[in-house]
Formats: sequence, structure tokens, C-alpha cells
Amino acid sequence: MNIGLGLPIADPAGLLTWARRADAGPFRTLGLLDRLVYSNPEPLVTLAALAGATSRIRVQTEVLIAPVYDTAMLAKQTATLDRMSGGRFTLGIGVGGRDDDFLAVDRDLRSRGKRLDEQLVRLRRIWAGEPFGEDVGPIGPAPVTPGGPELLFGGFADAALERVARFGDGFLGALAPQYQDRMFRKVEHFWREHGRDGEPRLVAQVNTAIGPDSVIDEARSNILEYYAFTDRAEYMVDGMVTTPARLREVIAAHTALGADEVMLYCWSPDPDQVDRIADLV
Repeated sequence: MNIGLGLPIADPAGLLTWARRADAGPFRTLGLLDRLVYSNPEPLVTLAALAGATSRIRVQTEVLIAPVYDTAMLAKQTATLDRMSGGRFTLGIGVGGRDDDFLAVDRDLRSRGKRLDEQLVRLRRIWAGEPFGEDVGPIGPAPVTPGGPELLFGGFADAALERVARFGDGFLGALAPQYQDRMFRKVEHFWREHGRDGEPRLVAQVNTAIGPDSVIDEARSNILEYYAFTDRAEYMVDGMVTTPARLREVIAAHTALGADEVMLYCWSPDPDQVDRIADLV
């Protein structure tokens, strides 16, 4: 089982320490969430810095809200990051759901799914080296990864799950194991329905805080603030894994469901969590 770390957002400058420690440990991937109207660091800029500070570990958006980005610039940024990281970049992508993120770029939240589908077609063409349009040539650089960086989709609706088969390589599921099974099986169903070869990558995300009470309390506070716009903030806090025994249990449960990787998303900026989790996995 591959284990990744979802990075905290409360202390952007401290993420270099997280990255270096994780790169020296047993972890496969570093993930970073995306929001526009929030105090999180911009993920592509941040992951580029972290890729430069590491030599082995992958970097991943988890998930990038593509519809608020300009498509041509997003293609260039992601291809550049893929190239400069030596192919260690995974683009986790989704539609988002916050009105304010879309208002900030003067886009309609209600059309975000349609916009993402259009973006994905164009992204694949740009990464393949095709001209951007009739009067516009190709947009480089070419990514190291043939066809573009690994592409994972996050979401809960069937439209999001089917995009894995239509455009991507795998699925990011942020649900407890008892609900994750249904999502994984639906992704596999759409994969077969669209005649895709092989199997989709299945990645689970688990909110985690391992350490003293101060670390757990800080993580809870950060989750409550981040999810305050929803009616699920308390639910998200209740689902956070805070003990070694429970962490091993949840990892085992996702493994039994067929997950290829479990991303342990840390909400406290205490970097000592890297070493604590490494000792457990």
C-alpha cells in the first residue's frame, strides 16, 4: 500500500520542512488542496517549490478547481511542473463548489461541469502538442509524461466519477471506508463501460492528526474553519483519525477496498507529524 501526505495550509513557509522530511520517509506523494477565496497557498506555485526541494516524492493537487483557471495557462503551468519535477506531478482535478471562488473570477458556478469537460478536451490537445486554435500555435513546454501529467478526479456525483473513464487515470475519494466502496465500484463500472484498458487508480483521502492534544485541537479548529461554509464541518471533524490504532485500521480498510494509495491529510502544521506517521506506516 502506498501512503501519501496531504499538506496542511496554515503555515505555507513550513511546507518545505514537511516536504524534505516526507521525501526521506516512506511516503509516495505530497498532496495540496486548492481554493481561491481562502488563505491557502496557491497549489501549483507551492508544489513547484516543493518539487525543487525534493528528489523522489511525487506532488499532487488534491484537488485543483480547474474551472476557475484559464485553460491555456493551466495547460502551460501543469506541463511545466510535470517537466521540472521529472514527471513527479499528478493533477488531481475537480469542479469545486464555493460560490465565492467563482465570483472572484467572474464565472458561473452552475456551468462549472460543462466548462471542466471543455477544458479537459483542450488540455489533452495542448499536452499532445497540437495547436491551440486556428490562428494560435502549440503551447509548450511539452510535459515529460506522454499525453500530460497523471490525471485524477475528485468528486461525488456520477458525472465526476465518469470523467475518470472519459479523460483520466484515476479517482480521489474523500469518504470513510463504508461509503468509499460504492464510489470505487462505480468508477470501475464507468471504466469498463467506456472500454478502457487496465484499471483506474483508486486513491483514498483520510483526515488525520497524530500527536499531542494541542496538535489534534489545532487540526479540529482548522477543519471547522475550512468547512464552515457547509453543513458537514462537524461531520468532517468527527471523522478525523487521531490514534495510531485507528489509523492502521482505516488504512487496512481502504486497502481491502482496492485502494492503490491512501492520502493522510494533515490539518495541523506541526511537522513532527511526518515522523510520527512514518513510524506507524
